[in-house]
Amino acid sequence: MFSRKTIQFLKELNDNNNRDWFAANKDRYESLVREPALAYIEAMAQPMAKVSPQVVVSAKKTGGSLMRVYRDTRFGHDKTPYKTNIGIQFRHARGKDVHAPGFYLHIEPNEVFMGAGIWKPESSTLGAVRALMDDDPARWKKLVRKVCQADGFALAGDSLKRPPKGYSADHPLVDDLKRKDFLVSQSLPVGAIYKPDFVATTAREFKRAAAFVGYICEADDLDF
Repeated sequence: MFSRKTIQFLKELNDNNNRDWFAANKDRYESLVREPALAYIEAMAQPMAKVSPQVVVSAKKTGGSLMRVYRDTRFGHDKTPYKTNIGIQFRHARGKDVHAPGFYLHIEPNEVFMGAGIWKPESSTLGAVRALMDDDPARWKKLVRKVCQADGFALAGDSLKRPPKGYSADHPLVDDLKRKDFLVSQSLPVGAIYKPDFVATTAREFKRAAAFVGYICEADDLDF
């Protein structure tokens, strides 16, 4: 699937992030990036179905689990037209965009990581997760211990500077209640993407993080 040529292409794209270069190298993008990514997604369909039947694994060229290479340049200072990483998201069937509960794989030349949970959720979802945590702090702590182990996932994402409205600074879960993202992530060696067991490895780790995604879905009244 992925190869050293995949990473080499991403490096070259980073150095030549313009439309002329990309047009001249579109065939290389297809063969070195998109086709291996779609092959990986297709191979993950059966393993992810065992994780949750509610998770969508779609190997379509557009509108599926593979995120677009084209950047949205309308906002922010960076106006380069292309993403220089591979982003793959297996999100909940009820989700409309990247802000849905699910699982994520990120590949770029100097960083490969896996993520699970929800990034920048709507305020209603954020409030629902916090309420579930507040209702049973011991359950949340047990979940984090189960999913976050020394050699794997860790809590990640942005946090508020102060406790959210309705929660005191001395709440036993105050640091986690401040979270604006409910995510766990873990890094992998870049070389892991070349190995024959990469599908098995990522499937195993996503399964390990499934309880975390399930907790978020429960808070938001979604089947998992």
